[in-house]
This record gives sequence, structure tokens and C-alpha cells, in this order.
Amino acid sequence: MILAVSKANAEHYVWGQQCDGWHLLNLPSLSVIQERVPVGAGEVRHYHQQAQQFFFVLSGVAMLEVGGECTRLSRGQGCHVPAGVAHLLYNEGPEDLEFLVVSVPPAHGDRVPVADG
Repeated sequence: MILAVSKANAEHYVWGQQCDGWHLLNLPSLSVIQERVPVGAGEVRHYHQQAQQFFFVLSGVAMLEVGGECTRLSRGQGCHVPAGVAHLLYNEGPEDLEFLVVSVPPAHGDRVPVADG
């Protein structure tokens, strides 16, 4: 039997003290996570040694910095981040940001912080 997955039945975790993540798919070779970032919150600059990622905005507005370049992503827009490239995402919009992040392979445990600069 095929079961539909959603935030209601997915594994939940909290990151950055105020952001939420739901593992919609958590396989050894592929991760799909839905995340929520409140207004003014975001992540620290980092990169992944192995994982490439694709961010896709479901609602709200994301500011995504990739390799020192910033781009604004609105609902229905996405962006690829290659492995080894420093990036960060934050919400500077007027409402919560919800997005999907697809990682190949999964990015958990593969995160390297980068000093601001």
C-alpha cells in the first residue's frame, strides 16, 4: 500500500531554535525536507562536502545566497546549490517562509560552517 506523506505524519525536528523541518523522505541516497522559517530567521553560511541541494519555495519569500551571490526566490521558484559551494537561506519577507529542500545525498552530517566575510 502506498502511503501519502505530509507534515502531519513526517518526522519533525527544530533547527536554529525557531525553524521547523519535516523529513518527507529520508533515504540513504535522497532527502526531501519541508522547512518553515519565521520572519527574520535563517541559517548560517555553510557548505556540504558531498550533498548538492535544490531549494523550492512553497510560500513566502526566501533570500538565498550561493557562492556570494544573492537571489530572491518567491512562491514557485527554486535554485540549485552544488556540493562544496557556500550558501545560506533566510527569510526577510513579511510572512513565514515554507520551502522544500531536496538533497542528494542527504545533507545531515555533511554540513561545514563558513565564517562570515
